[in-house]
Amino acid sequence: MSLGPDTWSALEIATAVRARRITARAIVHGALERIAATHGSLNAFTTVTAERARTEAAAVDAAIADGRDPGPLAGVPYAVKNLFDLAGVVTVAGSKINRSHPAATEDATAVERLRRAGAVCVGALNMGEYAYDFVTDNAHDGPTRNPRDLARSAGGSSGGCGAAVAAGLVPFSLGTDTNGSIRVPSSFCGIWGLKPTYGRLSRAGSFPFVDSLDHIGPFARTVSDLALAYDAMQGPDPRDPACAPRPVEPAAPELGAGLGDLRVGMLAGYFERGCPPQAHSAVVAVANTLGAAFGGRRVELPQVALARAAAFVITATEAGTLHLDRLRRSADAFDPRIRDRFLAGALTPAQWYLQAQKFRTWFRQQVREVFRDVDILLAPATPVPATLLGQETMTIEGVEMPVRPNLGLFTQPISFIGLPVVAAPVHTAGPQPIAVQLIAAPWREAALLRVARVLEQSGVCTSPVAALAA
Repeated sequence: MSLGPDTWSALEIATAVRARRITARAIVHGALERIAATHGSLNAFTTVTAERARTEAAAVDAAIADGRDPGPLAGVPYAVKNLFDLAGVVTVAGSKINRSHPAATEDATAVERLRRAGAVCVGALNMGEYAYDFVTDNAHDGPTRNPRDLARSAGGSSGGCGAAVAAGLVPFSLGTDTNGSIRVPSSFCGIWGLKPTYGRLSRAGSFPFVDSLDHIGPFARTVSDLALAYDAMQGPDPRDPACAPRPVEPAAPELGAGLGDLRVGMLAGYFERGCPPQAHSAVVAVANTLGAAFGGRRVELPQVALARAAAFVITATEAGTLHLDRLRRSADAFDPRIRDRFLAGALTPAQWYLQAQKFRTWFRQQVREVFRDVDILLAPATPVPATLLGQETMTIEGVEMPVRPNLGLFTQPISFIGLPVVAAPVHTAGPQPIAVQLIAAPWREAALLRVARVLEQSGVCTSPVAALAA
């Protein structure tokens, strides 16, 4: 174990705290110091909840002193995207408008469950305004920088989540993913991310973006930490009607099971045609590592480009409708780039939305059939590694296209039908990391995390703490 909380995993911290080798208060003190020291360079945090963190850490230490179980995440500091409710903190959701709202009176369900598991919340993290952004270039709070290269984006919309974990400020963080907002920052920052099945984790107490597409999930630097955080948040919740009434299905105990009889396939067609060399090399490296489980299987999904188009229509329509009153009252308070997308969505013909939902039902059924012959699918997470701050265009197969909407090229067709995905970081395919999506059928998160653990143990997918420039 190293000497500072910036490099300890959540599992290492919880083990040391439970064994009384270090106090939760000491761990949190170190995390708060690290956050303060790096704020000017990263801009990952928008709120630091230092008083709350010290109180929660003291409660963990008191539980241990009294012989009570402090929970599996005892003393582990973490932070949340600033669209999750934290009692006593205004839930700004990356916006200017929400800053006039009263502070939240209670924690989001996921935050409360993490607290009960012993984790300690140290703050709220920067994000794209109202989550409609893939780069976290926030007009009100400034851009979040990538700790692996401060000239580059941390991705979005959960960019603060990715940067805080990659920089070692916290071992894990909690973000959201509608069209790729966990997987894009994971790819850019070179860390692990989990977008669970739609409805697996409760969204209660989180500010919505697109109700029929919104997921919540953790980021971490190790697969064990990803599983620990995910397990702590599981369980039905009547506060979120979309949360499935399923029992807790722990993933952490399954990590050592290896590949077993899991069958792995590589997504071809659409996922290869728009795939530049570095992204393709990362997928091939993962496939080769999985060896016999892959066996050369190549899978092509039908009408993927239409699935992405339908995802755009549903996103724009639901988000535009959600924000219509705010647009009418306070249009000037929005970032113009975000405002115009909401306005376009609010004006989308109802027939387009209905047709997109109809196509969604068909596409979901087609993909369900694919999982009769394969358990895990591989695909690139982003077409390119981290883009430069302020970069407006990128070139894919000789075609220049806007950066912001097209970073979701490979993620949108997957979240469109609510499939669980692990973003697995590959640091050896080029000068910047890039991630591979591990995709499974609904409710098979444990299988995904088993594969992720195999990749981590092989060394092809790892997430070292970023060495920040002075």
